[in-house]
Amino acid sequence: MKSKIYIGLLLIAFIFQASVFQVQAKEFDYKSKEFEAAASQFMCTCGCGQDHFECDPKTCNLTVGFKEDIVEMMNKGWDKDKIREYYVNIYGEEILTAPEKSGFSLVAWVLPFAALGIAGVAIFFIIRKWVKKKGTDELTPDNENQTDEVEEEILSSMIEEQRKKYL
Repeated sequence: MKSKIYIGLLLIAFIFQASVFQVQAKEFDYKSKEFEAAASQFMCTCGCGQDHFECDPKTCNLTVGFKEDIVEMMNKGWDKDKIREYYVNIYGEEILTAPEKSGFSLVAWVLPFAALGIAGVAIFFIIRKWVKKKGTDELTPDNENQTDEVEEEILSSMIEEQRKKYL
């Protein structure tokens, strides 16, 4: 009989455990780390060039509503990835501060830097080739003979001037 009572009490406690041990949902505000992580992944659409976490609500009316929406979504239990997906579906990938790591977005961000790198290497080799070519032109025997003749003329004129001066 006692075992039936214990089983009955255990069953009642199990059924009503949700009401006895209620867990409060965490309330998010504008200063929480979770809010910063969620808001900083979106660019402000006012044209200031900052993300929504950094955008000043005193000068931008758009960020106020955006921040309120994010806090409301987080208080409903949405995580940052679900919020990201929601806003990308509405505004497209242009609202993101960092590109998606796949597809055309990645190519569009990486291609200009790759092109600059390749152009830099090409310019380096072209200049190197020009310098080598110019250096080999100067070492020809004709140029050496011309410089020797000019040097001899200068030297002989200096000697003549010194000789006239002292003699």
